Amino acid sequence: MSETQTTLSAAALNKRPEHVSLGNDNLLSFFESSVGPGAFVFSLWGLAYFFEGEILPRYFILSILVFALTFPGQARLQSSVFSMAVDISVNWFWVAGLLLVTGFASGYIHEFSKPVFYTWLLAAPLAKLGGYLALRRAAPMILKLQGRKKRAIIVGMNEQGLALANKIDEAPYSRIELVGIVDSRKIERLDTSGPHKLLGNLDELAHLVKTNNIQIIYLSLPMAAQPRVLQILDQLKDTTTSIYFVPDMFVTDLIQGHPASVCGMPVISVCETPFKAVNGVVKRLSDIVFSLLILILISPVMLIIAAAVKLGSAGPIIFKQRRYGLDGDEILVYKFRSMSVTEDGGAIQQAQKNDKRITPLGAILRRTSLDELPQFVNVLQGRMSIVGPRPHAVAHNELYRKLIKGYMVRHKVKPGITGWAQVNGYRGETETLDKMQGRIDFDLDYLRNWSLQLDAHIILKTIRLVLKDQKAY
Repeated sequence: MSETQTTLSAAALNKRPEHVSLGNDNLLSFFESSVGPGAFVFSLWGLAYFFEGEILPRYFILSILVFALTFPGQARLQSSVFSMAVDISVNWFWVAGLLLVTGFASGYIHEFSKPVFYTWLLAAPLAKLGGYLALRRAAPMILKLQGRKKRAIIVGMNEQGLALANKIDEAPYSRIELVGIVDSRKIERLDTSGPHKLLGNLDELAHLVKTNNIQIIYLSLPMAAQPRVLQILDQLKDTTTSIYFVPDMFVTDLIQGHPASVCGMPVISVCETPFKAVNGVVKRLSDIVFSLLILILISPVMLIIAAAVKLGSAGPIIFKQRRYGLDGDEILVYKFRSMSVTEDGGAIQQAQKNDKRITPLGAILRRTSLDELPQFVNVLQGRMSIVGPRPHAVAHNELYRKLIKGYMVRHKVKPGITGWAQVNGYRGETETLDKMQGRIDFDLDYLRNWSLQLDAHIILKTIRLVLKDQKAY
């Protein structure tokens, strides 16, 4: 493992991510975190335009400051209207107080129109409350746009597990479908009087996950059961299931994990995508913008390559190969054909140096990575991302998932055109298990430490490597 990778891993262990709400998923969570700050900004702009006939630069500056102070907003859709109004009022009191103290201390407050500023101080919390009430009305429609609910299992029919099950059942805006509970204790020791189905014991967990298409597991087990927990995690390493602990508050303070909440109940993520809520929206928007821009810029080059491939050898211009995408679902990945064959079966040989299957034009395309340009279309379709773990052929996935623990965790995010492993020496053929293990280590490190800055670093480093790297063939 490289020095850079070790540093990133250490940073991930010490980082305390912000408390996020799970269960609403990306789109609704994004609206929930944006509606409050947005209400503050738009109410200020509306009042400025009403009183002064235009939105002057000083109001734009104030709106940026307020947005920075209040974004992301807290999850409030589950709260009562009274509780919501009290929380908004208290939080706005502190924000408005900070603005007033800063404004008077600096004298900058005199730059603003008094009718605009003081009316806004009263109107902003009302606008925020109205925004949340409107979002609550629109929430069912937004949830439908996000597709089917995620199927979940709770491990442990104890007080905490049953409390979480009840929270999920009672949550009106949750995208979680609770399938049942798993517990190995004797039936007479369990509270089976409730509506929640007992699916089986812990030894059957991996089988239950696969047969019931489970996407989320909540581990509600005591800390004294640590060996059992480690055994469960080991059983689930061949899946793409998201895993969370359901701790008591004492444990929440001790574990250096990723704190979150499910329907108002605290959990700690063990295995989860970094692209939840706002991060997911930011990642997707950046992919759309950059892939559109790049496709426009490279379209002449792609047309020339397409013509050259067609004239250079018999076969299709675009080679479509099945790969594993997000959550281990199969996707079709596009590449310019660089070989005389289009293999996509149960046993695929990786390209090697001096491989006779590679055409003369294909050798140039592969060395310069030009054969992968059509994958920007995959990014636009939402099947891939510009940066992420490189997708492997299905045949290779089925082989290595049995040999490398944690291999399938890399599928908690969309595969990428380039990735953290590729810019750290793992581009091209991985002919040994050690090389594949190294690639997986970097892929998992990327999941732990993702940021837009890291994506930008990987993209710039990829451009430099493509110009001089000789490992791809």
